[in-house]
Amino acid sequence: MTIHIRTLTPAPSTLDRNARTVEAIVSTGADVQRGSITERLDLSGADLSRFVGAPVLDAHRSSSTRDQLGVIEAAEIRPEGIWVRMKFRSNDAAQAVLADIAEGTLRGLSIGYQVAEWKETRDGNRRIRIAAKWTPIEASVVPVPADPGAHFRHGDNRMNPEEQTAERPADETARTTRAEANAAIRSIAEAAGLSRAWADAQIDAEATPDTARTAAFEAMRQRSTETRTRSQRAEITFDHSDPSLATQRAGEALYARMHPGHQLSEAARPFAGMTMLDLARDSLRRAGISTTGMAAETVFKRAGVGYHTTSDFPAILGDAVGRELRRSYATAPAPIKQLARQTTAKDFRPRASIALTNGPDLLKVNEGGEYQYGTFGTGAEAYAVETFGRIFAITRQALINDDIGAFRDIPARLGAAARAFEAAQLVKVIENNPKLSDGKAVFHADHGNLGADGAPSMTTLALSRLAMRRQKGIGGEVIDIAPKFLLVPPELETVAEQVLADIAATTTAEANPFTGLTLIVEPRLTSQTRWYLVADPALSDGLEYAYLEGAAGPQIDTRTGFEIDGVEVKVRLDFGAGWIDHRAWQRVG
Repeated sequence: MTIHIRTLTPAPSTLDRNARTVEAIVSTGADVQRGSITERLDLSGADLSRFVGAPVLDAHRSSSTRDQLGVIEAAEIRPEGIWVRMKFRSNDAAQAVLADIAEGTLRGLSIGYQVAEWKETRDGNRRIRIAAKWTPIEASVVPVPADPGAHFRHGDNRMNPEEQTAERPADETARTTRAEANAAIRSIAEAAGLSRAWADAQIDAEATPDTARTAAFEAMRQRSTETRTRSQRAEITFDHSDPSLATQRAGEALYARMHPGHQLSEAARPFAGMTMLDLARDSLRRAGISTTGMAAETVFKRAGVGYHTTSDFPAILGDAVGRELRRSYATAPAPIKQLARQTTAKDFRPRASIALTNGPDLLKVNEGGEYQYGTFGTGAEAYAVETFGRIFAITRQALINDDIGAFRDIPARLGAAARAFEAAQLVKVIENNPKLSDGKAVFHADHGNLGADGAPSMTTLALSRLAMRRQKGIGGEVIDIAPKFLLVPPELETVAEQVLADIAATTTAEANPFTGLTLIVEPRLTSQTRWYLVADPALSDGLEYAYLEGAAGPQIDTRTGFEIDGVEVKVRLDFGAGWIDHRAWQRVG
């Protein structure tokens, strides 16, 4: 006998290649698990006023106009979810995505939305947060959607009948078709957070997947209206298919376990208190990998600890390590950096800094006369940014043991070490006293910045300040540099404190004119008798240090360990220091 079989065409029949449009269901309001919290969208509370005309993005990226694939032309709430018609741009990137949709190889959809009001309830031990009033602000084409019901629509004629000669009995085919429908109904129930009993009732009624999906939507709507409400502050959030946002939030929560006093952002709260094993399981779930019945060691392997995977777990560890490294780096003492000016370098080539004179004097312009041109004298010094770094490992044993102490201490020490390294590099540049472009050392008698021997005193400070005041610019002009800092080794700290002490003077002669100087004690200085008077680096060229553009301070990279079982973390610092001019510094000794 002949059996009629209806096959699903992979390409959405609503796609119009000429008009560059396609219809889609971008959200069914399905439950999404975030750590210990289930999040749900109440579609009846969706405000679509901003959705028409909203952008269609590439995987929620919005840092460039190139990330926009198209716009939402129309939108409405239908029984199966939020329906939209998308129009794609004519550029190559958008057309490539549209071609993948047409082939059926790219099917995932996701939305970004703004929540104005949350409702909260519990279902047994499950804590459920429901977006009661919310506004979708973008739709995205994604490889892994959080809402399994989101899809490009096939329209009313999605089933194309094809007659084939049966190779098996009709009753066997019917049983197979029913089994597939039952499996689809159970998937719909799971995505909607509905019970097994609800799915069984649909199957007993011989419902089709389409009718079950409509019934699930109605059950979700009824469930949302029955929950008690609790107002929350408005926040902008995304569904959980955006891996970069999930990584940042989970990383912040792990950092909060290292520092319990850290105030978690609202977006990171679903990850609060999660162990490293919990985070690994969650990252696998978001990558579409089930961890049911999986042992802890297997979870860590599949999450990227000695196993290549699409899981973002190594990135989560890297985010937390980076936060701790930056905290330690920012709080570690390095007072000598106050004496140098910070800047950036675009690459690793020698960075030439141009020192300009103050410019020519203004000249009188007679009535009807012409303005005369002046010139700026220049002098060029150069130094280069170089790369420094180390690699350390977060071992499999530390992860399984959930060893937060070791996880915190290693990046904390490296952060402090990076700060100390920068300070040591600056001291090295100072003490090396390199030659400048004029062929003379920074501190040289011809530069007028080299004083005679002597500990800090009223006399030596006065002579050094006078020498600094008398400095001339490149063009011989007066530049009027004033000291702001006194840099000394530890051996001269007490003497310097006494000289700079603010004394309650009873006469003018007893007043201390140097109390306004800031004392900087640098233990890395090797000479026990040499000290420096330094001008404000924000006002005068002198010592300078640079980071590679976009990489200020230590940077973090992570990868799955190969030689060790664990996650390897690379700390990289692109840093350089050098002299720009000699006039802002005076050396004594």
